[in-house]
Amino acid sequence: MNRQRLPVTLLIGSIVVIVISAIAPAVWADWLLENAVVAVALPLFVFGYRRLRLSNASYVSLFVFLILHETGAHYTYSNVPYDQWFADAFGVTLNSLLGLTRNDFDRLVHFSYGLLITPAAADLLAQRAPPRGIWRWILPVTFIMSHALIYELVEWAAATAFGGDLGQEYLGTQGDPWDAQQDMLLASLGSIVSMLFLGLTRRLPVEAGVPINR
Repeated sequence: MNRQRLPVTLLIGSIVVIVISAIAPAVWADWLLENAVVAVALPLFVFGYRRLRLSNASYVSLFVFLILHETGAHYTYSNVPYDQWFADAFGVTLNSLLGLTRNDFDRLVHFSYGLLITPAAADLLAQRAPPRGIWRWILPVTFIMSHALIYELVEWAAATAFGGDLGQEYLGTQGDPWDAQQDMLLASLGSIVSMLFLGLTRRLPVEAGVPINR
């Protein structure tokens, strides 16, 4: 597929995914809250496309993350029925196999945030604030870590502002007092794994204006 056509195809796919997610979501108010960031980010990517062209690998990674996020938005993160899907396919629940005691879809998405958003972060830094030496490895990870922190603060503020059942659905701690810390750790680990992959496959940008996987 032509390099110019893939981003357009992924944009159309993103709109389709969002529309499907919006069909009878479990909690409409929670769906709207979860998509507030998408409503800001997607237009920024579209209108900034010519000024900040990411690699196709980054766009694909962003699209995969959007699918995961919209799945969480549709069901609410604490109630995505992945265990039932796994049981329907394999006759046993995933939680029982892994020894999990809660719905861990949110954990998967936080790890995936680090894993799948880091390529775009590396592209962004290479083009707008090109790091040198070891900072090429450190800055994309700390960029993701800062986002993980900001998201947890925004999540806490929104849950406090709305309160009640909506606040609890959006926060999604499921009774875990260390939920925020674990989410930030998983995003950081995902970013580290992503950077190791980019480095080992020689896809890490080496100069300004050179995207990953040209």
